[in-house]
Amino acid sequence: MTVQDVGVLAIGAGPANLALAVAIEESGSRELAGDTLVLEQHEDVRWQRGTLMPWARSQVSFLKDLVTLRNPRSRFSFLSFLYEHGRLDEFVNLGTFHPYRWEMSDYLQWVASSLERVSVRYDARAQRIEPAHHDGVLTGWTVTLANGDVIRCRDLVVGGGRDPHVPEVFAGLPTGKVLHSSEYLNRIGDVPKDRPLHAVVVGGAQSAAEIFYALHSDLPDSRVTMVVRSIGLQNYQTSKFVNEAFFPSYVDEFYDTPPEVRAQILGEMRFANYAGLAPPFLDELYTMLYQQKMLGPQRSAIKAMTEVVSARQDGDEIVLDLHDRKTGKVEPVHCDLVVLGTGYDQRMPVMARDLAAQLGLGDIAVSRQYRVDIGDAAWGALYLQGVNEKTHGMSDTLISVLAHRSQDIVNDLLARRGTAELRSA
Repeated sequence: MTVQDVGVLAIGAGPANLALAVAIEESGSRELAGDTLVLEQHEDVRWQRGTLMPWARSQVSFLKDLVTLRNPRSRFSFLSFLYEHGRLDEFVNLGTFHPYRWEMSDYLQWVASSLERVSVRYDARAQRIEPAHHDGVLTGWTVTLANGDVIRCRDLVVGGGRDPHVPEVFAGLPTGKVLHSSEYLNRIGDVPKDRPLHAVVVGGAQSAAEIFYALHSDLPDSRVTMVVRSIGLQNYQTSKFVNEAFFPSYVDEFYDTPPEVRAQILGEMRFANYAGLAPPFLDELYTMLYQQKMLGPQRSAIKAMTEVVSARQDGDEIVLDLHDRKTGKVEPVHCDLVVLGTGYDQRMPVMARDLAAQLGLGDIAVSRQYRVDIGDAAWGALYLQGVNEKTHGMSDTLISVLAHRSQDIVNDLLARRGTAELRSA
């Protein structure tokens, strides 16, 4: 067991914390950069590793990478990554703002490997996190890793995203038969391909549709059914007027808006992110279904206006009771595999709620700088990234604001250190 002390510890080497690492490196504070550590539980950095299908694209422009909107001259930009790897000409020739998801994943690994002062530690899963106090004041955090090593820090940044949402109706079913879309590629290889199966995908947004499409090649002899509560698969909201709500500058406006108005805005923006599909992919899906219907074999079905009201295991099968919302009828459907494209829990992540409970906080209130309100006397701090839609807007879960959000956190880190130096002078 080893014990390490750092100033800033960021849990999760995803886009949020890598953008923060770059902002710290570019802040001009060599001391802060050299005192920052990013933990990654896996052996490498992979973006959305469970859904890195070779044809899947990012839904956000490459210009909204980790740095460009904050510092267009940064050496950590996506274009710099392409140039360094000799791929810039080919990418430009594609004529798209939307790179493949695997390419964005490669970019993130390149950024992590290119950091000069901020450290990234792999195969490091935080198993236990405890606040450290002195005379009743929070002084920092003690993090115990799965291998027993201990890391002590002053400031903790949680950037692992939200927890997968598994509807209660599927609780208790065998994990070999029911999986969430976030673990699709990690688990689909365990499903036998040597016999025809019936796979059911639950959900109607981008992740569910991608899994529905992927299953046709991953289980080539099987039937695939998609269960959708709405009238049918729908486009993302692509209005340029609405998309201005994803500008980094909109965060200030949203944060200063009354809570009831924030809720209205988030509701109206649902089809700009969570509830729709990218238009080109929607066309591709429709074409696939059209060809099956006209040429056969017809392996696919989309059951719209339908919801799962109960689920149970029956021998080697899963039985889903499907409620047709148009007729009111409930009919059982037998299947061999259920994939949940049901998104993510909209509550604060379990890790954040656990940390708040240890601090005695009933509610988690986050400042404009993404710092949890622990009280002015606290020396240590807790920052939350990617889970603050209710206060910072829909863009908080996306890469659209990463560059500016990182700068907000860096400014807060430096300001707090400057205040501490004044107090000790």
